[in-house]
Amino acid sequence: MDEPKVTGTKPKMSSTRMILLILAFLSTLAVIALIAVAVTQNQPLPENIKYGIVLDAGSSHTNLYVYEWPAEKENDTGVVKQVEVCKVEGPGISGYSHAPEKAGPSLEQCLQQAKEVIPSAQHKETPVYLGATAGMRLLRLQNESAADKVLSSVGNTLRSAPFNFQGARIITGQEEGAYGWITINYLLGNFKQSGWKKLLHSLKSLSETSGALDLGGASTQITFVSKELTSESPENQLYFRLYGKDYQVYTHSFLCYGKDQALQQKLARDLQTVENSLLPDPCFHKGYERTINISDFFKNPCTSEKKMAMSSLKTTGK
Repeated sequence: MDEPKVTGTKPKMSSTRMILLILAFLSTLAVIALIAVAVTQNQPLPENIKYGIVLDAGSSHTNLYVYEWPAEKENDTGVVKQVEVCKVEGPGISGYSHAPEKAGPSLEQCLQQAKEVIPSAQHKETPVYLGATAGMRLLRLQNESAADKVLSSVGNTLRSAPFNFQGARIITGQEEGAYGWITINYLLGNFKQSGWKKLLHSLKSLSETSGALDLGGASTQITFVSKELTSESPENQLYFRLYGKDYQVYTHSFLCYGKDQALQQKLARDLQTVENSLLPDPCFHKGYERTINISDFFKNPCTSEKKMAMSSLKTTGK
C-alpha cells in the first residue's frame, strides 16, 4: 500500500521579522554614511586662495612682494596677507638710466623666487604689477627717453614671466601717499571693526584712522583724513571705500625731499661756499670718502638750480 503524500506551502516570513531585517539594513546604511562623513570632515578641504605679485620700484632699491587672499571678499574688501618678500639686488630701476636693457633682467632672481612660492597651476592667473615711485619720477623729468626705455625693459621681463602681467608704470605722488596710508591703517586694524568697537566707530563723526608720513629716498608723502577738506587743492583729495565705509583723504607728495635727495640738496648748498675740492660733511661717518662728478650731480632736477662751475668734488666724513 502506497504511503500518503503530504502537500502544502512553506510558512511565510512573519511581518515582525521583515521589519527587523529592514531596520537592520537601514542601520547599516546609517553607519556607513556616518563613517563617510567623518572621513570627509577629517580631509582638508581645498582652499580657494588667490595670489598676486607687486614690485615696489623705489629710488634706491626694488622689492617684490607676494600676497595671498581668499577669493571671497569680506564686505566688498579682500583680506590680503603677505607671504613672501624678495629684495632685488642692485640699485633701483632708475639707476639703470645709462644701461636700460639691464633693468628688466635685474628682476629675474626675485621672479624665480615667486614662482617657487605660488603653486604652478595658478601662475597664469596670478597678476603681477610694478609701480615705480619718486626715483623714476625724477628720471622722467631729467631724461624722459631713458625713463621710457627702463620701463620697456622691465615690462619685457615681466611679460616673459609665467604670470598675468598687469602693467609697469610710474605712479603719482598722490597714489604713493594713498597706498601707504591704506597699508598703515590696514595693518593697524583701523578699517575692520567688530563688536562694541564697531558700534563706537560708527557713532564718531571722524574715522579712527592714523595719518601716514612716508619718508622715501627721493620724496616724502603725507596722507590723512581731514575734518575740513576744501577745494583749494582737489588734486590732493582721494576717495576710497573700504569694508563698506567711505574715506576722503588729503595726500601730498614732496618731490626732492626724500632722505637721499635731501642730502643731495644739502651738498649742493654746501658747494656754493667750498674753497677747494674737499668738502667735510657731518652726515658721513669719519673716514668715509665719496667722489662726486659735478656735471652729473647737477643734472638731477632736485639740484639743477644750484649748479656751479666745478668739475669734481670729494666729500669726506668729519
